[in-house]
Amino acid sequence: MKKHLNIITGSWLIFATIAFTACNINTPHLGVHITPHIIGLASPVKLQPGATKIYITDYFINPSLIDSIFINGKKIKTGDGSDSFIYEPDNDLPYISEMKVWIEGIPYSILVKKSKKTGYTFTFDPKEEIFDAVQVAGSINGWNPSSTNMKWADNTWQATVMLDPGVYQYQLVCDGLWLLDPGNPDSIDNNMGGYNSLLVIGDNDKQPPHLFSTSHKKNKINIGGLNDIQEYFVYWQNYRLGENFFKIKNSKIVISIPEAAKKIDRSFIRIWAYNNDGTSNDLLIPLHKGQVLNNIEYMTRQDKEAFIIYNIMVDRFYNGDTSNDYPVPDPAILPKANYLGGDLAGITFQSKQGFFDDLGVNTIWISPIILNPEGAFGQFPEPLTKFSGYHGYWPISFTKIDYRYGTSDELHNLVSTLHDDKMNILLDFVANHIHQEHPVYKAHPDWVTDLYLPDGSLNTERWDEYRLTTWFDVFLPTLDLSKPEVYEMLTDSAVFWIDEYELDGFRHDATKHVPEVFWRTLTQKLKNRVVISKGQPVFQIGETYGNGELIGSYVNSGELDAQFDFNVYDAAIAVLANDNESFERLNNIINESFMYYGHHHLMGNISGNQDRGRFISYAGGDLKFDEDAKKAGWTREIGVGDPVGYQKMAQLMAMNMTIPGVPVIFYGDEIGMPGGNDPDNRKMMLFECLSQKEIQLKETVKQLIKLRKENLEFIYGDFEVLSVSANTYVFARTYFDRIGIVVFNKSDVPIHIEFYLPDRFRNSQLISQFGSDIFLQDNLVVIDLDGDSFEILTN
Repeated sequence: MKKHLNIITGSWLIFATIAFTACNINTPHLGVHITPHIIGLASPVKLQPGATKIYITDYFINPSLIDSIFINGKKIKTGDGSDSFIYEPDNDLPYISEMKVWIEGIPYSILVKKSKKTGYTFTFDPKEEIFDAVQVAGSINGWNPSSTNMKWADNTWQATVMLDPGVYQYQLVCDGLWLLDPGNPDSIDNNMGGYNSLLVIGDNDKQPPHLFSTSHKKNKINIGGLNDIQEYFVYWQNYRLGENFFKIKNSKIVISIPEAAKKIDRSFIRIWAYNNDGTSNDLLIPLHKGQVLNNIEYMTRQDKEAFIIYNIMVDRFYNGDTSNDYPVPDPAILPKANYLGGDLAGITFQSKQGFFDDLGVNTIWISPIILNPEGAFGQFPEPLTKFSGYHGYWPISFTKIDYRYGTSDELHNLVSTLHDDKMNILLDFVANHIHQEHPVYKAHPDWVTDLYLPDGSLNTERWDEYRLTTWFDVFLPTLDLSKPEVYEMLTDSAVFWIDEYELDGFRHDATKHVPEVFWRTLTQKLKNRVVISKGQPVFQIGETYGNGELIGSYVNSGELDAQFDFNVYDAAIAVLANDNESFERLNNIINESFMYYGHHHLMGNISGNQDRGRFISYAGGDLKFDEDAKKAGWTREIGVGDPVGYQKMAQLMAMNMTIPGVPVIFYGDEIGMPGGNDPDNRKMMLFECLSQKEIQLKETVKQLIKLRKENLEFIYGDFEVLSVSANTYVFARTYFDRIGIVVFNKSDVPIHIEFYLPDRFRNSQLISQFGSDIFLQDNLVVIDLDGDSFEILTN
C-alpha cells in the first residue's frame, strides 16, 4: 500500500483525497476520491464452494491503479493490472466479510458473501426395473437432465449435488422417461397439469439477524435489529464506515452520515450483519444531498428503484402512421402472424395524448425496432401458417430501424417526448442470433455456432443442454459471441443505440444463451462511453428462464442491473390462479429471490409477457394449465372466462407494485386483455370501447401505481411477513416510521384476518386505501376481507 497521495489527471479521472468530518462521534474522517473508481453501488462478491473467479473489472474501470487487495483482513494480491483472480477462502471465513481494494491510499470495500451450499444426495431405488441411465432434472440444474447424471452404487442410483437453502422442484429421468421420485412423498403442482417432486434444503429453526430502520434526524440514522448480531457492515457508497461512524447498544446502532454525502444528489447507506445462524437482510437507505430521502419531490426518473415499466410490442400498440403499413404479401401468413401497423409514431401519439401519464408508469420498454426480413418464415402446423418478423426478433441489420416501425427522426422524437415527460425508454436488444438474410451471416458464416451437433441431430431449441450454442430455428443462426471479433462488433452496435438516441437502457433478449464475456464487454463500454463520458445512467435488464442461481449469475456490477423474476411470476400464477395452491409457495419463492438477488433488488416483477398465455385467461379459467396455450390461441377465441379473473389480475398487480423489485406491466394487462400464447397474447392494444370490468381494473391499477409512487416504503422499504396461510398473505414494507401493509385473500369467500404489527409500529394509525373496515388495538390488526381481493394499509 502506497504511503503517499497523488493527484492524477486523465481523460475522465481526477483523483484527490479529502477528509470529511462527521460530528459527534469521535469526529471521524472518511477519505474518498472526488471521482469514484467504481460506477454505481458494488454488488457483493458471491463465493462458490471451493475456488471462485473474481472479476476486478466488474467493479473498477482501471485495475492498473490498484495497489493491493485484502479479503477478510488477509492480503490476497498486489496490484498488477490483472482483470481477475482466483480466490479460495479459508475454512474460518465468516458468512460475510469484505474485499478491501486500495487505490492511492484509500480503501474501497466490497462485501463478500460465503457460499451457503451444502451437499445433498438424491437416491433412487428402481426395485425390479432396469434402466441404462437415470438423471435428475429440475430447478436444481435448469431442468437439464444431462447436468446431473446418477450413478449406480449400493443397489441404488445416486447423485450428490451442492444446493443453496431453498425449495426445489425436480423429476427423475429414467431412460428418457420423466417420473416423480417414488422415494419422496412431497410434490407440487407444476402449472402444466401435472406435478413435480418437492425438496426443501435448509434449517428453518435458524435465527439470523433482521435489521430495520427506525428513525433519522439531520445526519443521524437509527437502525434496530432482532436476534443476536456478531458484526455490522455499514457502507456509504462503496466505502465501509468504521466503528467511529456508529454507536452500538443492544442490537441498535446510530449511524453518522459522512459529510461527503452532502456533495451528491443521490447516494446510499447500505447495512448488513451476521451471527452464527447466518446473514441478515440488507438495508438500502437513499440520501438526498446528505439527508435521508423523505420526500418524493426529490426523486427523478433516474432513480431506478422507482421504475414502473410498461412493456410495448411496437407493431401491436397503436398505428400512428398508416403510410408505413407493409404487411408481408404472402398468403401463407395468417393475419395474426403478420404486421398489424403499430409504429413509433403511434407510441409518440399516445404519449402526447397522456396515456402513460394517466396510467402513471415512468419507463417504457419497446420491442426490437431493428430491420427485419420481408418474407415468411417458420411454420405452425394447426392451423397451417408461416410468420412475419412483426415482433422484431429476426435482425437483418444491427443499426437500421425497420421502415415498418418508422424512421430515425421518429425515434428521436419519441425519446425526447418521453424525456420531456420525465419518462425513460428502454430498447429491446437482440444479441443471441440474427436472421439468415443478415449481411454479416452471408459475409462471415464462421461467426455463428454449428447448426448440427456431433451426433448429427439439429442444434435447435436445445435451451438447457446446449444453451450457449443452440439455434432458435433453422433460419436464425446463433452468433458465436465467444469470439472477440464478434462480441466487439456487436457490443459496439449496442452502444450506438444508446449514444445516438440517448436511450435509457436495454431489455436484453435470451440472456442465458449469450456468453458472459459479451455482457461484461458491453457493460464496460457503456460505463466508459456513456456513464462516464456523458454522465448518463444506463439500466440493463435481462431475460433468463432458470433457477435463481443461474438468473442471478448475470446480475452484478460487471453485467446486468437486473433480470425478470420468472420464478416469482410462476409462483404467483400457481397461487393466485389456482385454488389448490398455498400462499406458502409464493412466500418461499419471494424469500428465495432475496437470497439470490438481495432484499433491495431491481428484478422485474412481471404481469405477463409475450411468450406466455395471458394471466387473466388462466385466472378466469378460459385457458387451462394442462393445454398447449399456443395451439389454443389459434384454434379458439380465448376470453377471460369467469369474471373473477379481473379480481385475480388486480391481486397480481397489487403484488407486483408492493413487493421488492421493479413492476413490469405487459401492455393490455392493466385492462385485462385475454389470450393464449404467441401470437394470441399479442393482439392490438385496446384504447376505446372498454367494458366496465376493464375500466374498473384499469382504475385499480392506476391507484396501485399512485400508491407505489407516493409511498417510499414501497420503493425502498424493508420486507417483513406478518402472516401467511393457504389462502391469506400479509406482509409489510417499512421505511423508518412509515409502514405499508398488504393483505391478500385468494379464497372465494370473505375471511376474518388477524395479524400483529411489528412492535415499533404499536398504536399506529392505519388508513385503508381500498375501503375495507379495519380494527386496531395496540398492535393487533383485524380486517374482514372479501373473497378474491386485497387491501393496502398505510400510516
